[in-house]
Amino acid sequence: MNLKQYIRNIKDFPVEGIIFRDVTPLLSTPEAFKKSIDLMAERIKDWNFDAIAAPEARGFIFGATLSYLLSKAFIPIRKPSKLPYKTIGIEYELEYGKASLEMHEDAIENHKKVVIVDDVLATGGTVEAISKLIEKAGGEVVGMVFLIELTALKARERLEKFRVESLITY
Repeated sequence: MNLKQYIRNIKDFPVEGIIFRDVTPLLSTPEAFKKSIDLMAERIKDWNFDAIAAPEARGFIFGATLSYLLSKAFIPIRKPSKLPYKTIGIEYELEYGKASLEMHEDAIENHKKVVIVDDVLATGGTVEAISKLIEKAGGEVVGMVFLIELTALKARERLEKFRVESLITY
């Protein structure tokens, strides 16, 4: 199955000059969504890890599904003030400003080895920040897996100390 055919390309979103890779056609096609999850699971099933961490919102879709399938804990990574318990956070630079992420301060206590999952790997800034957040909490990032990787943005150079897997490249 060619998963790339289920990705919709939207020009000039969110700003002019950007091609947004929309995963909703894949999500609305059960066979394609199942195949993407099965392939992501196949890539990471033999890694030694306890939990999957994923950022909201699309990362939750893939991360929580993989957590269920592989019987691993799920750690939600959220925007500030979205989690109900005590949190730790990190601020990081985006191409167009700053952003912040948080997780529960005890999220890593029983799940030290973590795989980060998201839908798209672009510049790597968000997952780099998540890795620092996990390390700040005492965890270890075992690797990362993505549905899509935008290779021209060279995120792998930024993430060279991590094992990185992706299913679709542009």
